[in-house]
Amino acid sequence: MAIILHLPAKSPSRLGFERARRGKRFEAGPKDQLSLFSLPSGANIHQLHSDTPFEQALMLDEQNDPRAAQAYRDAITENDCVADACCNLGILEFKAGRVTKAVDYFTEALRNDPRHFESHYNLGNLYFESGDIRLAKVHYEIAAELAPTFPNVYFNLGLVHAMQENYPTAITSLEKYQELSTPQEGKKADELLATLQRSTGKNI
Repeated sequence: MAIILHLPAKSPSRLGFERARRGKRFEAGPKDQLSLFSLPSGANIHQLHSDTPFEQALMLDEQNDPRAAQAYRDAITENDCVADACCNLGILEFKAGRVTKAVDYFTEALRNDPRHFESHYNLGNLYFESGDIRLAKVHYEIAAELAPTFPNVYFNLGLVHAMQENYPTAITSLEKYQELSTPQEGKKADELLATLQRSTGKNI
C-alpha cells in the first residue's frame, strides 16, 4: 500500500551554488574548513592579493564586482585554473538568467577535470531548478562521492529523494546533512525531516 506523504506547505529550497576556489576542496569536515579569504584579526587585506589571473578573478567575484566574469575569461585564456574559472563563470551565467551558457561552462569545466566537485554539484542545482530531478540526482550523487563531507549536497539529495518518493533514502540524506553541518545550519532540515519520519513511521 502506497504511503501518502504530506510535505510541509512551504518546502525548503535547495541549498545554493558553490564557487570553486584554487586549492580548496571539501575533504575536511565543516568545522575544519577555512574560507580562502577569511582574515585573521588585524590582518591587512594586501596579504591576500595574488598575481595569478584566477585568484584576481575570484577576489572580484567575492566582492560581487561585475569585472569578475571577464577576469575569469582572462584566467581561462592564460590556462590558469581552467576548470575552476569555467565553473565560476557558470554560476555567474546562471545568476544572469543565461541557463544554456551556464550549462556550457559547467560541462567545459568537467571536460578539463571530470572529477571537479563544484561543477557536478552546481550542475545538480541547475538541473534541479530546471525541473530535471533525475539529472540533478546523478550530479548530486557524483558530488557526494567526490566530497563526502560537504553537507549541502546531502540536503539537496534529501529533497530530490523526497520528490521521487524515496522517503527512507531522503531521511538518511537529511540526517547526514545534519550530522555534517553546524547545529544552526542543521535546523534547515528539521521540518522536512520530521514530516518524513512522522509520515512514514514504521512503514519505512
